[in-house]
Amino acid sequence: MDQEQASASLTEAIAKAVRSVESLSSYSFKDPATLVEALTHSSYFNETVNTDTPVAPSDNERLEFLGDAVIGLVVARGLMERFRTASEGLLSRWRSQMVSRKTLAEIAQRLGLGDHVLLGKGERRTGGAEKRSILSAAFEAVVAALYLDGGIEAATQFLERVYQPLFNEIVGEPTTGNGKLQDSKTLLQERSQAFYRVAPTYRVVESWGPEHEKFFRVEIAVQGKAIADGYGRSKKEAEQNAARVALELLGF
Repeated sequence: MDQEQASASLTEAIAKAVRSVESLSSYSFKDPATLVEALTHSSYFNETVNTDTPVAPSDNERLEFLGDAVIGLVVARGLMERFRTASEGLLSRWRSQMVSRKTLAEIAQRLGLGDHVLLGKGERRTGGAEKRSILSAAFEAVVAALYLDGGIEAATQFLERVYQPLFNEIVGEPTTGNGKLQDSKTLLQERSQAFYRVAPTYRVVESWGPEHEKFFRVEIAVQGKAIADGYGRSKKEAEQNAARVALELLGF
């Protein structure tokens, strides 16, 4: 393949990546170059910056910085609007979990964003498309590109959609494939008794809000050691959420 053919192939690959991410975000970019920059990892930029076919003026690190702020703002607003009686401390804990690198990478992976990130040959060969740091950074950069191209409305519409499952988890609405509430408590009890020879214990440590809209925080302990907590609109939901967190932390 000569240089002209290689350049044409690269152009088509980038155009395909742009179309795919536009489909994921349900947004058509007025300036696709902003999105290309958001998808450009430093390893790819460093490989192409001194060639005849640079694809972006810079890598996505500056956009990553902006996207982090936009995500924090939209998530904070979403939490405040949904949980009007929650304390500042509780809102902060929820936001911290929802904007963590782990959570951002999981969202990016769910969207298949890693398939469209432009990586250097070495990074691609070593599985860069699956690395948490690269996925979370790409997600932040794409959010920044949405914000720059379409304003806060475009970014908010996208984030509200992809974060809806996480907002649902806070109010105790995670479901299995058949639409039923996951019975994390039963699973945790089975695993705890099998591994530790003791059942987990639950304790309500906080409640707030009016009687018709009350929220609970439940702490869960195994072998007398507190390992996780969960929140919900009833004690049962809070216990289920605490159990689900415990299962993850214990590697069950």
